[in-house]
Amino acid sequence: MSPTLHDRLVQQAGRGRYELFLGVGAGLTILGLILFVRSLTEAASAVRAWQLFHVNWIYFTGLAGGSVAFAAVQKVTNAKWSGLIIRFAEAAVAFLPVSLIGLVLIFTVGYEAVYAPMEHALHSLPHSKAVWLSHNFMFARLAVGLVGLTVIGWKLVRADLTPDLYALRNEASGGRSQLYQRWTTDYERTPAPEYEARIRRLAPVYLVLYAYVFTVVAFDGIMALQPHWFSNLLGGFFFMGSFLGAHMLLALLMIYGSKHLGVADLVSPKQRHDLGKLCFGFTVFWTYLMWAQFLVIWYGNLPEETGFVFARLWGHWLPVGKAVFLGMFVIPFFGLLGVAPKKTRVTLGFFATVSLVSLWLERYLLVMPSISPIPGPVFQEHELGPTLLFAGLFLLSYALFARTFPMLSPRLAEITLNRERGHTTTSLEFDHEEGARDYVSPELLERRSKPR
Repeated sequence: MSPTLHDRLVQQAGRGRYELFLGVGAGLTILGLILFVRSLTEAASAVRAWQLFHVNWIYFTGLAGGSVAFAAVQKVTNAKWSGLIIRFAEAAVAFLPVSLIGLVLIFTVGYEAVYAPMEHALHSLPHSKAVWLSHNFMFARLAVGLVGLTVIGWKLVRADLTPDLYALRNEASGGRSQLYQRWTTDYERTPAPEYEARIRRLAPVYLVLYAYVFTVVAFDGIMALQPHWFSNLLGGFFFMGSFLGAHMLLALLMIYGSKHLGVADLVSPKQRHDLGKLCFGFTVFWTYLMWAQFLVIWYGNLPEETGFVFARLWGHWLPVGKAVFLGMFVIPFFGLLGVAPKKTRVTLGFFATVSLVSLWLERYLLVMPSISPIPGPVFQEHELGPTLLFAGLFLLSYALFARTFPMLSPRLAEITLNRERGHTTTSLEFDHEEGARDYVSPELLERRSKPR
């Protein structure tokens, strides 16, 4: 007798080992750390290494925070389509503690390399702005904000995990079994509606905190590097860019994770289409924010505003600016404009990869012209070390989460699959988008109630 669909979901939920992420992450971390430490032996190379450390801290912190924001949005909107893939986004919360350590390093041993140009300009600023940009005040608000975001993010993910840990507590073994039993003690005494209400309370709190904290990160991590320039829109541009990156990252994690967990047949083209439409939509929104910010600077035509743009879109930095525009907007916009590329794993993964690489270049372009002693982009060993280090730490923290907690939520997956039941035929109105083959096959769905 074949297992029911529910049994299959329970069995597959805790089987993610993510050996590839663990091995590659550990290798990149070790190699990146070696290159980074070697770069610190000379003053000139140390400055470049710390500056790229700062760029990568901004980039990967944004991806981690934006991924949890994706999960929070699903809870606030009571979304039903993402039940099989939401845990792939939630697992990125494991990187936020690493981000806190990175923040401490930037404001201690790396502060002079990153913020020296700003420090030299403080004497020419109004007293209030100089106080706002002082080392202690800046570090305090960033640290408090990120600690709060990390705590609320972990509480939200834990609240969403607990019902699944309760369902899988008999499937786990060793230390995982003890952890699951300990985390589900309160769940046994809490009515299910009350527990769901806890998730609904935490999700909007996280979203508000996400917008505020990442606005501060943009102001202090990017705009403060060129203190005579200011933009009220930069905060929204930054955290929405991170939110876009989280969707693109989720597309890649979904493609790999569903195959790794053995549920690729349950992640239907319809679900990929839904995620692809969000990737496309936020690509357009990112472009709108970029244009809205550029337009104000252009028609204002003030030296303290236009200088920031001139430094990035003329001269040696222009190729990076062109690459960002092509990779963040032109390529994913036209690539994901149709229906089929969103549904197909290869094309969705390709355009997601292009967007993620371009987002890294965008963060690089926002930071480096303000602080680099070199009049143009350079990427050598000193820049490679911190980049590999952060990429490795992200994969490593993600793998450790996946090896500890279930990467599939049986209860949320069943909600998604139940909504696909009965949709194997569509009206003529939607034939151009969805067909019977775009949903999970009826044979797989019916195994839930008709074991063979």
